[in-house]
Amino acid sequence: MVRTFDVAVIGGGPAGLTGAIWLARFLHSVVLIDSGDPRNWETRSVNGFLGLPHIRPPELRALGRDECRAYGVELIDDIVVAALKLNDDEFALQLKDGEPVRARRVLLAIGIRDIWPEVPGLEHTFGHNAHVCPDCDGYEARGKKVVVIGSGRRAVGMALNLSTWTRDIIICTNGEPPGFDLPEYGEKLDALNIPVLCEPIVRVVCEGSAIHSLELHDGMHLDTDKVFLAIGQFPADDAGTKLSLQLGCDRDEEGHVIVDSHYHTSVYNVFAAGDIVPGPQLAVTAASDGAIAALAIHKSLVPDARKLTPLERAVATSGA
Repeated sequence: MVRTFDVAVIGGGPAGLTGAIWLARFLHSVVLIDSGDPRNWETRSVNGFLGLPHIRPPELRALGRDECRAYGVELIDDIVVAALKLNDDEFALQLKDGEPVRARRVLLAIGIRDIWPEVPGLEHTFGHNAHVCPDCDGYEARGKKVVVIGSGRRAVGMALNLSTWTRDIIICTNGEPPGFDLPEYGEKLDALNIPVLCEPIVRVVCEGSAIHSLELHDGMHLDTDKVFLAIGQFPADDAGTKLSLQLGCDRDEEGHVIVDSHYHTSVYNVFAAGDIVPGPQLAVTAASDGAIAALAIHKSLVPDARKLTPLERAVATSGA
């Protein structure tokens, strides 16, 4: 028989784990399905997470999974390959390897993926001295030599953000045109003395995780301590299953699932939280998203007999 849960959480990062814990605390039956391939697995630490300075992503996930188990959440290490809305109160999920499950509510916490440039040596330093998020890792770049790899508005925005911590910044487009289609881009870079180089990058010269320089195609070695990647992103499920599209969720131009203030998507009783929704891509905000979504899901599962009528409606009905 197909097992049915109150809520199926898809994705086991900070958003999914936090949502599952809160839902279980509301005494709902919860299943969390996770592929075990998180975006930030190699990141050195989850910065800014209250009370857990320098904790690594695998450690944070392990603690979250243990807490889920303590509350009775069922953890399934698998991939959801198909999701179908049967009606407003029932969703069918097909797993790659396991038995299918059904749930009355779905929380998408699938995250996003980064599009990495093909630069030899970069893989040795990712998470230590090569980063994708200035908000998360800018503090560690204070006073250091920084190269932003990228082009267009995304690269300019990242360079300007990093000027909070250092003024020794260079943009390298890695062989791409600068893409500065608005005068503002060049004007603001010039005001901060941020040069732009267009030479392709041959390799990252590093010793262990420490970066010494970027070797460019013209033979130049660009001294740097930190690299920030102004790269493209796509929803994690777009690499295969496209769950949000299967369910019919509205998305913005960048592929984020559009939600309201309660993290409810355009599909009734489907919710989304974490990096898959618009907003800051921080572990602490993802956890907050998951908690707020869990509160909304719980309220949607409480029967009307256990709820008060909204005051304005009750007053109108009574004729007061």
